[in-house]
Amino acid sequence: MDNYNNNYQQDYNQGYNQGYDPGYGGYPPQQTPPQKSIKGLKIMIVILAVILGALSVLYFTQVKQMQADYAEARDTLTARLTMMLANYDTLSTENDTLAQHLTTERFKADSLLETLKNERVLTRRKIKDYEKRLGYMRTVMEGYIHQIDSLNTLNQKLVNENITYRKQITSARLRADKAEEKAQELSTKVQKGAVIRARDIALVALNRSDKVVSRAARAERLRVDFVLVGNELSQPGERNVYARIIGPDGYVLANRSNAAFNYEGDMITYSATRQVDYQNEDLSVSLFYNGTGITGGKYQVMIYIDGHLIGSNEIILR
Repeated sequence: MDNYNNNYQQDYNQGYNQGYDPGYGGYPPQQTPPQKSIKGLKIMIVILAVILGALSVLYFTQVKQMQADYAEARDTLTARLTMMLANYDTLSTENDTLAQHLTTERFKADSLLETLKNERVLTRRKIKDYEKRLGYMRTVMEGYIHQIDSLNTLNQKLVNENITYRKQITSARLRADKAEEKAQELSTKVQKGAVIRARDIALVALNRSDKVVSRAARAERLRVDFVLVGNELSQPGERNVYARIIGPDGYVLANRSNAAFNYEGDMITYSATRQVDYQNEDLSVSLFYNGTGITGGKYQVMIYIDGHLIGSNEIILR
């Protein structure tokens, strides 16, 4: 009996320490975690993830489709604007005011095309705006086409009415052109015939006493002798005559560094010059070169007057 009481007391104390209520009449059951709630939460998360993934796929599909639609719309608008520009290039008119309007409208179409190409993000609103502006430009262009057609019809009528007069004017112009051409040919012939010529061109070496020497090494200067041929067609009076002496080394002999005259639009160097009084008769002329560089060899002498090369000769000095 004592043992039973001791055991009961021990069990009571143990039960009290473990939260056992003596009035309950037994031991409390062990509490288990809510496994069903956790499993349901996991299922809910999976379902939400699937729904979110489906929505993402649907969103990106729609975005891709919108981008494709916008790209197609951009290509269509670009093609229409390009075609409009090509149509403007085919339009032409002699009416200055209408031509200026055509240039302005073509510039607007070109600017709109450039804006469209540089448009990074297209929206439905922008596409509608482009279509509206393009439609307005198309209407304007059709109006100009109608005006040009009307003007062309009127011009054609005027051309048909005046064709006889144009033929007469053309015939008269042809006769005038032929007469002018013949007059020009005659004038050219007269001008060529009026050019003074030079003959008997000679180059002589002179010593200090102006005596002719046979050796170029003994020469102090050179004398160019020639005759200006008489010509009744030439204008008489005073004029400058120039001589160019090209030495054996290929260089032009010159008395000074700035000795130059105009020949066929270029300033060229001369070796000697003087003014003569030409009276349409043969005139003997002598020009003198007083510079250095006189050596033996072949020399080329050229005579100029009134901007013309009137004679030349090759002479050898020993």
